[in-house]
Amino acid sequence: QVHVVESGGGLGQAGGSLRLSCAASGNRARINEMAWYRQAPGKQRELVARITTGGITNYADSVKGRFTISRDNAKNTMYLQMDSLKPEDTAVYYCGATMGFNIYWGKGTLVTVSS
Repeated sequence: QVHVVESGGGLGQAGGSLRLSCAASGNRARINEMAWYRQAPGKQRELVARITTGGITNYADSVKGRFTISRDNAKNTMYLQMDSLKPEDTAVYYCGATMGFNIYWGKGTLVTVSS
């Protein structure tokens, strides 16, 4: 009953920036942790960053210092500000929103970073 939709993907340039958004909706939805994952071709899905309702964050070492995760609890919306993009950031980025023991996934948004 919780629907998750990502947006903001597209083509970026190395050294440039993109901003992803994730909107979670549903009747009486009370989302706990929200997180960004990504999956590149031939690789396993990996955690990029996560954030709790209280704003506690965690980042993968590969994006630390370059990406910033944030959320607007009133809107059940999460953001990923991606700065200093690298070609290796190219992947499908997925939003995961947790409620209790359940996790709800978006369908992903493609980020392509050119050299």
